[in-house]
Amino acid sequence: MSAARPDIRAPGEIDAAWLSAVLEAGGVDAAVRSFEAQPVGTGQIGDSIRFRLTYDRRGQDAPDTLVGKFPAAGEASRATGVMLGNYLREVRFYQQLAPTALVQTPRCYFTDVDEATSDFVLMMEDLTPAVQGDQLLGVSLEQARLVVEQAARLHASHWADDGLDELPWVSGSKAAPPSAADEAAVSALWAGFKLRYGARLDPAWVEVGDWLAPRFGQFARTEDGPRCLTHNDFRPDNMMFGTAAGGHPVTVLDWQSFAYGCGPTDLAYFLAGALAPDVRRAHEPELLALYLRTLQAHGVVGFGMDELKPLYGRGAYLLFGTAFFAAMLVTQTDRGDEMFLQMLGAAAEHMRDHGVAR
Repeated sequence: MSAARPDIRAPGEIDAAWLSAVLEAGGVDAAVRSFEAQPVGTGQIGDSIRFRLTYDRRGQDAPDTLVGKFPAAGEASRATGVMLGNYLREVRFYQQLAPTALVQTPRCYFTDVDEATSDFVLMMEDLTPAVQGDQLLGVSLEQARLVVEQAARLHASHWADDGLDELPWVSGSKAAPPSAADEAAVSALWAGFKLRYGARLDPAWVEVGDWLAPRFGQFARTEDGPRCLTHNDFRPDNMMFGTAAGGHPVTVLDWQSFAYGCGPTDLAYFLAGALAPDVRRAHEPELLALYLRTLQAHGVVGFGMDELKPLYGRGAYLLFGTAFFAAMLVTQTDRGDEMFLQMLGAAAEHMRDHGVAR
């Protein structure tokens, strides 16, 4: 007899029968006897839990563990996820776009969202023994190459696909609600950020922020070039990297902010924040060339280095903006403070290197 379709539950309401139904929804015939649950990861807007399973009946392909993602327990973080549409967006990505996105994502066994309340559940494969990236530690050059290839695959998958404009849950689409990031809101967040973190801010970063904040909406509205499917929070914390023990070389997580936008912005967001500035500067030509080769290998034509460079040069504006937006909107933590300051400083360096900010 088929198990009932899973409903949307909070972590504390989950039982063995529900987990059995999740597996069946994902095509696995198994009956879960019991489980252990433990928090995992460092998400800012969603909470993740690993479920270690034991079985009464274990069919083929039944996993030892699952990872579930749920709304953030922190009130401020949850409110931000709801306000920005992040929870709905991530569920719709896995339901409708992941199969064609060409990028490595976790296997999704079951996901659903209540549009009225923004309650959601996302049950995925456990990517262990791969390990989560760390924004504060950055990545190796070899890892950066793997990520650049994944970025190009993602962008090529829906390159100039105006069908995305019809989907209201795709940020930046014509059907999406207007962005809340207008000049007044951005300037207010930047002013609050300076008040909170002023003693920890390099004067050069403040100069960049003072220049960017009143122009941020203009930057977001005037991204030139072909549009494509973008991640929009493309950083190590949202990736899992394979280890000597196994795992996919790199898997991209956290599809809460994806958009129909400018692909090179993802590229700048990642390289500015994940590589030390001197390493980035030394290897940018190689990495940009790799991005273009991978785009071309997946069918993109008419887009070369002349088109890429200016878009990439300005793209770190989103890393800078995300850093101070998120710092002021999500539940404050010590690690979050360190991470947002790292992102802000790295983005300022990139923008100054590329002559974007005075």
